[in-house]
Amino acid sequence: MTKQQLGRSGARSPAQGYPRGDDAGCHVLHVDMDAFYASVELLRHPELVGTPVIVAGGGTRGVVLSATYEARALGVHSAMPASRARRLCPSATFLAPHHDDYARISAGVMAIFGSVTPHVEPLSLDEAFLDVSGALRRLGSPSQIGEQIRTTVQDEQGITCSVGVASTKFVAKLASGRCKPDGLLVVPADQVIEFLHPLQIGALWGVGDKTEEALHRLGLRTVADLANTPVGTLERALGHAAGRHLWQLAWGRDERTVVPDVQEKSIGRDRTFETDVDDPAVVHRELLASSQSVASQLRARALAGRTIAIKVRFADFTTITRSRTLSHPTDVARDIYATAVALFDALGLDRARVRLVGVRVEGLVDGSTVAHQLTLDERPEAWRAAERAADQAADRFGRGVVRPASLVEIPDP
Repeated sequence: MTKQQLGRSGARSPAQGYPRGDDAGCHVLHVDMDAFYASVELLRHPELVGTPVIVAGGGTRGVVLSATYEARALGVHSAMPASRARRLCPSATFLAPHHDDYARISAGVMAIFGSVTPHVEPLSLDEAFLDVSGALRRLGSPSQIGEQIRTTVQDEQGITCSVGVASTKFVAKLASGRCKPDGLLVVPADQVIEFLHPLQIGALWGVGDKTEEALHRLGLRTVADLANTPVGTLERALGHAAGRHLWQLAWGRDERTVVPDVQEKSIGRDRTFETDVDDPAVVHRELLASSQSVASQLRARALAGRTIAIKVRFADFTTITRSRTLSHPTDVARDIYATAVALFDALGLDRARVRLVGVRVEGLVDGSTVAHQLTLDERPEAWRAAERAADQAADRFGRGVVRPASLVEIPDP
C-alpha cells in the first residue's frame, strides 16, 4: 500500500496524494499537536528551531515532558529521566516547562476545533477527536477540513499538528501518529485492514508493555497475527473483555463514537526539587508557585474546582497525598494556596526531607457559572480580579511579569 493510496499529505502543503472521494465515510478526525510542550517553548526561543530541545521538569532529577523531533531521533522520549536524556543527547538545550503557556495555547486550539464542529472530545491538552460529519456541507470533505485545521492552528497559535482521518476513532488515532510531524493521513474506509495488519502489535490501542509481552509469548508480533488468532485463545490469555476487544480492533471494528464535552477531571502541577529540602518555608514557596500555575490554567480553560489536593514525595520515594473539599468551587490562587499550605502543615513533618511537592485541583466545573463566595477575606472577587489582570499582563508582556513578592527570586517553573 502506497502513501498515495493512504492519502498522506506533508508539511504545509495543500491536501494531495489521494483521489477525491476516498475519504468518503471518514468523518472522524484525530488531531494531535506535534511535540506540544517543546513547540510552545520554541515560540519563546525561535533561535532553537531545528535543534534538539528537551523540556524537563524538576531539573536533573526530573523527567522529560517533551522533546523536539531532533532530540527524539537520538532516542529521547517523554517520561524518560532527564539524566538519561542528557546522556543520549548532550548537545540538546534543556528548558523548564511553562504550564500556563500550554494551557493558554491549548484553549486556543480547542476553540479552533469548536469552530469546526461541536462534536469535540479532548483527550489531553494537545489532542482531540472531532466528528465532522455535520460540517461537510459547510466546510468540505473530511480531508479538506483536516487541512483547514492544520493551517489555522499554525497561523493562529504558531505550532503544528498532525491529523488522522478515518471512519473510526481507533484508526484515526493511529493515522495521526503515522504522519507526524505536521502531516495529514487519510485511511480510506475500504483500506482499513490493509493499513492495520502490517503494524506491530503494540500499535493497538490498549496494548501496554504487559499485554504486549503476553501476546509475544503466544508468538503474535503483528496486528495480522492477532487478527488471525482464534478469539477464544486471546480471551484465555488476556481475559474475556480484553481479548475480544483487541480482536475486534485488529479487524478495524471500533463502535466508539466521539463524545463531546468530556471535561478534564483535575488540573495540577508537581515539582521535583534539585536537592531534597527540609525547610518548610521552601516548600511553602513551591506550593505558592504551583497554586499560581494551577489557578492560571483553570482560568485559561474557564474551569474551577472544589477539591484541593497536595502530593508530597520524600527522599526515600515514599509518597503521600492529602485533600480537602471546599464549600464552593474556586479558580483563585489565594484560595488554593491557603488550602494547600494547611494540608502540608497538618502533616507535621518536622524537618523531613522532601523530594517532590505538587498541588492539584479536582472536582472541576464550568468556571463561568461559579458564584465566588466570601471565603478568606472580605473581598474575594478583588483577588480574582487581580489574578485575571495578571493573566492579561502575562498574555501581553510574558509570563512572570506579575507574581507574588515571595516568588520574585524563584525562576519561572
